[in-house]
Amino acid sequence: MKILVINAGSSSLKCQYFVSQESVASLLIERIGESRSKATLHYGTTTQKVSRELAHHHEALALLVELFKTEHIIEDFNTIDAIGHRVVHGGEHFSKPVMITPEVIATIERVIPLAPLHNPSNLEAIRAFATHYPAIPQIAVFDTAFHQSMPPHAYSYALPLELKEKYAVRRYGFHGTSHSYVAKEAATMIGRPLETLRLITLHLGNGASAAAVAYGRSIDTSMGMTPLEGLMMGTRSGDIDPAIIPYLVRNGFEVEAVEEMLNKASGLKGICGTNDMRDVIAHAENGDENAELALSMYTYRIKKYIGAYAAAMGGVDVIVFTGGIGEHASKVRKMVCESMAWMGMELNSSVNEKAVEHGGVISTPTSSVTLLVIPTNEELEIVRQCERVLEEV
Repeated sequence: MKILVINAGSSSLKCQYFVSQESVASLLIERIGESRSKATLHYGTTTQKVSRELAHHHEALALLVELFKTEHIIEDFNTIDAIGHRVVHGGEHFSKPVMITPEVIATIERVIPLAPLHNPSNLEAIRAFATHYPAIPQIAVFDTAFHQSMPPHAYSYALPLELKEKYAVRRYGFHGTSHSYVAKEAATMIGRPLETLRLITLHLGNGASAAAVAYGRSIDTSMGMTPLEGLMMGTRSGDIDPAIIPYLVRNGFEVEAVEEMLNKASGLKGICGTNDMRDVIAHAENGDENAELALSMYTYRIKKYIGAYAAAMGGVDVIVFTGGIGEHASKVRKMVCESMAWMGMELNSSVNEKAVEHGGVISTPTSSVTLLVIPTNEELEIVRQCERVLEEV
């Protein structure tokens, strides 16, 4: 099948084109709505860059079509089997990918308050394609869908129940496409059915989340109603005492300033001045005490979630590291696994240092918990989910 995968941001449009689950081309358009937008197309051994003013996503779509046709990547867009859209938030309404209809669009609109920075952009791209190519099926794949299998005791907050019923205040979780992909890849890698495994999947990038995947279903995840909850991240605080927020407000901080700080100036950046884990590790190894503290805090939080999720599942068979940091920072993996032998986790240190490009098993043969590094591929997972939707039509 021919599937075009779209990931639309407020000022960006990422695209990958797949034929028979193989990536053929990728395009990144940045600075949409600014005076000078730029596009970078990768196709085979070719890289093409274009700079042009693009006022909105409709003009970005026109540029996408122009570049793909000029390079003979797609001669006729109506030959595409489907367009798969990454949609950040589906609320409680979507537990699987769905064909986009006016009713689905209306539902995505209704949950905009839960993802005000993302869902409007996702809808812009959906509407742009619907306007110009109404005959092409469009499919929404939701970041939150994989975690809709969480039981009420896991997704509910200990707040007055009316807040959940009236304002949809509950845990939703994110990175679901990545967690779903690596869980299935892990099962394939070790040759066991996913339905027989208890996994902890660690998506560690600038944004970071953990998931407890028991017998093929997400039963808990670290991100909550928003992506701010959970692990310490690049610029996000993760878990904090909620009383800190009114305390700061009473001491002169504006609510918006506190929200900005928690999302964009906390985490690694707040502790040591940088959210790039490569720099954090380099500074820590050179004796920077703040970087050492940031690294210790970061890995300590992950350890706590591993322990909590092992308890929730009654044990753990596999732990997966993925995402930019999970895949490339052997130091982080080593620190997470240190002093965890009591859980049956035994890291093969020499293999861990080499598992950078393609991942693989990084535990010892005697480890009762299999430790894996698996490069995530959210776009490919979207393609696979789109194909399943098309097969059901």
